[in-house]
Amino acid sequence: MSLDWLDREVTTSAYLWRLERADGVALGFASHDRDLVIDGFRYRAAPGMVPSSIALSDSLDIDNVEIAGVMASAAIAEADLDAGRWDGALLYIALVDWQQPEAEPLPLICGEFGEIVRSGDSFTVEMLGATSFLDEPIAPLTSPTCRAEFGDRQCKLSLHRYQREGRILAVDGDAVTIEALGDAASDFAFGSLRFLNGPNCGLSYAIVDGEAGVVRLADRPAQSVDPGTNILLTEGCNKNFATCRDRFGNSINFRGEPYLPGNDLLTRYPGA
Repeated sequence: MSLDWLDREVTTSAYLWRLERADGVALGFASHDRDLVIDGFRYRAAPGMVPSSIALSDSLDIDNVEIAGVMASAAIAEADLDAGRWDGALLYIALVDWQQPEAEPLPLICGEFGEIVRSGDSFTVEMLGATSFLDEPIAPLTSPTCRAEFGDRQCKLSLHRYQREGRILAVDGDAVTIEALGDAASDFAFGSLRFLNGPNCGLSYAIVDGEAGVVRLADRPAQSVDPGTNILLTEGCNKNFATCRDRFGNSINFRGEPYLPGNDLLTRYPGA
């Protein structure tokens, strides 16, 4: 990689920002006075969008990134931040020669959004770097309940079999009444509800309970919900062995130890 352009007497460098949300929306910005197109992706001109601080540790983890002036872009709306649309988003920052945008850029940061702290028109983002996965345990801890997430690679069940679309009839706080759901509402406890249109389109909310055509969400929707809004419901699992065996017929993939004695075995009285 040739970086001769960094040694010029007159600087021709610009920061590139690429942000990718979990719902597939991708945005590009350049700290330059005109748009830059690199590899077919357009980076919009945002001269004031520069990182005020980038700290990298010797372990390659990203300590912090403070983004100043980013709220000047209408594409990153305050309402989207409050609604959680940027949670878990991917961020890529690089330095590029704006006179030769086709040249290979100098990568600075590539990571995932962690905690977002708002402060006026800017916000501080905790970044999860490429080595953050090393913090995960090497061997799983034993547990009486399943360690897999419903529908993931360890569970091996297809979520498409346990999803259904519906329409909202009414919303009262965290209670959502769904058309023609009936007694099947209880099947969606520990599952999720995703909005397919309206102001909350693309946002998913955890379901904590369901009964008689009504599901209760863990959090209230960020924006108002109109009757007739289309949604996608995904069933949930309480991670108990009996549920895995009897309801889903998936006991062979149960990732837990339901019959392993716990620590309370040592404290039991003889004959108890």
